[in-house]
Amino acid sequence: MVPWHGRFRFPLYLRIWLAVVAAVTVLTIAFSWMWRVNAEQNQIPEREVVIRNEAGDVLGQVLARPTRVPGQGLEFQVALNDGSNLTLQFPPRPRRPGESPPGRAWFRGSTGLLWIVIIAALAVAIGAYPIIRRLTQRLDDLRLGVERWGEGDLSARIQEDGSDELAFLAQRFNHAAERVETLLKSHKSLLANASHELRSPLARIRMGVELLGPEVSPGFQSEIRRNIAELDLLIDEILLASRLDAKETDIGTVEALDLTGLAAEECARAGAELVPGTDGRTLIVHGVAKLLRRAIRNLLENARRYSHGPVVVELGREGDLAVMRVRDHGPGVPPAERERIFEPFYRLAGASELSGGVGLGLALVRSITQRHQGSVQCEDQEGGGACFVLRLPSAA
Repeated sequence: MVPWHGRFRFPLYLRIWLAVVAAVTVLTIAFSWMWRVNAEQNQIPEREVVIRNEAGDVLGQVLARPTRVPGQGLEFQVALNDGSNLTLQFPPRPRRPGESPPGRAWFRGSTGLLWIVIIAALAVAIGAYPIIRRLTQRLDDLRLGVERWGEGDLSARIQEDGSDELAFLAQRFNHAAERVETLLKSHKSLLANASHELRSPLARIRMGVELLGPEVSPGFQSEIRRNIAELDLLIDEILLASRLDAKETDIGTVEALDLTGLAAEECARAGAELVPGTDGRTLIVHGVAKLLRRAIRNLLENARRYSHGPVVVELGREGDLAVMRVRDHGPGVPPAERERIFEPFYRLAGASELSGGVGLGLALVRSITQRHQGSVQCEDQEGGGACFVLRLPSAA
């Protein structure tokens, strides 16, 4: 079996190393060229110097490059005809304040060296950016694909281009994502089909209970009916949960709904007290009527199940959000479990012995609100009990 790092023609570490080598090479070439230009600028060309007397006779001449003496200017050494040497000195021309030296002054001295380094660094940065960006762009694509998949878009895939480690990783991720998506779809399909098939035996059991003779006690019949009703509710909520979990499933027609009217109908059905908003404005939200009605009903049934007093529903507005609060007077929810109660089939300690409920009611409320771009959470309230707050985007 060939090791994974031997499968690629151009491994990622080799590409990065070549990019660094190329950048250093460019920097060396640029620095050498700028250094040469600077040296040529600072080098004084050869000049011919002729010394004559008053009669115009040539006493001596030379073709030489002058010597620059710091602070004193230029000097020429001229050999005279009589064998002696003569030194000619040209003092520097006085410059006005702020005047730069003649020629390309920005190339000279320590300032010139600094400019050389700056220009070379800019050249390397501009030249190396496309190479480095090409390498990091694929990392960004991989990160974005993983984030999309982690946020719930199971159809997200990463482009498989190249033959290096990143391409191999993208290929492995796509393979794993496809398997997970297939397994989840199979699981949801199995759950939905199994829940649907349970309807038939339940209907037969219900019919059998109705046909029981008078010798069966009414209490036994009532217990069987209650168990059948609980199973029927469980199947119904499992089917709804499976449809809500599937993002591509049509959940119904979205329309403008009066949240106050929906809450009033459900409060009348559950015997809860409704407190409308104080601003007098109608709370209009966009959503599926049967789903929002189901969310409100589940919140009211949960509050009625645990409350030792009246259940109060308050409506209001927070900015662009329509807010509904369902308050009960029960034992409340511990802070550490206020998120877990929205998990499927999770129940508080001792709740399994209470009548009614299959552990999916609050999970469905969260799924419904999320499909409507809203949120739901449990809060504490003064005087005991729990307060469930449902927020939905308000229609303009």
